[in-house]
Amino acid sequence: MVRKQTRRTFLKKVMGSFLTVLGLSSGGYYYANRIEPSLLELNELEIKHPLIPKGLEGLRIIQFSDTHLGFQYDLSQLKKLVTKINQLKPDIILFTGDLMDEPNKYTKLNDLVPILTKLHAPLGKYCIFGNHDHGGYGSEIYRNIMESTNFKVLLNQSVKIELKDGSSFFLVGIDDAMLGNPDLPLALKNVPNNHFNLLLSHAPDLAETAAQYPIHWQLSGHSHGGQVKLPILGALIMPPFAQRYPEGLYKIEGKYSLNLYVNRGIGTTRLPFRFMAKPELTIFILRSSSFT
Repeated sequence: MVRKQTRRTFLKKVMGSFLTVLGLSSGGYYYANRIEPSLLELNELEIKHPLIPKGLEGLRIIQFSDTHLGFQYDLSQLKKLVTKINQLKPDIILFTGDLMDEPNKYTKLNDLVPILTKLHAPLGKYCIFGNHDHGGYGSEIYRNIMESTNFKVLLNQSVKIELKDGSSFFLVGIDDAMLGNPDLPLALKNVPNNHFNLLLSHAPDLAETAAQYPIHWQLSGHSHGGQVKLPILGALIMPPFAQRYPEGLYKIEGKYSLNLYVNRGIGTTRLPFRFMAKPELTIFILRSSSFT
């Protein structure tokens, strides 16, 4: 299991990162603060596995993550994101945590609900808790918002996604690693061994633990792709539980073989910058075949 890091230690690192950012030129500062945070990147990947039934061939899943509403990201931007997601015609929508930066201080909850309600996916909308969803006594605020907008909150539990022809797979969600209590055995309790399953974990570094269980793919967020990356120095903001796997696709070898994908998220936190870490929407296409 990955060791926990205190909030104070993390904030000290963030402050050091902030001082580094101040060293950017004025043009770099403007780009990182105003331009790159709005440069949404669409990434498309195939999820291949022999346990994926042929009936699920071509099924489209969209993952978005880490909007952090109330910090730098606002509702007008969220409206545009919802429109973009719907235009991509997903069969399933997944949100992998950190909806609001500080849930108990967010004042536009009533305006937020109708926007998220407009997200449409015929096979459902599902979400998990991130650390900011728990932070600031926000757990019930987050849960109420997501459930009222027709998201199914997966808290150490699974759900069977099934088509009319009987083709199915299991979606598994665990609690956040920093401020929650992730419980993989409990989440997998009703998942049979002969079905493809997809794990949602806000924290990517839990993949090494997940690889000790019969899990095929894990989708995560939390890292923001480092949020600010500089030549030589690399990523400046690497939160706890997102230090080993900051972005993109990884193959994790454990008792079982696991594919991990880490989404860079949409918004920002701690520092109002993105540099060399564009916000991301990920489109996954299910394929019934062997790993390549």
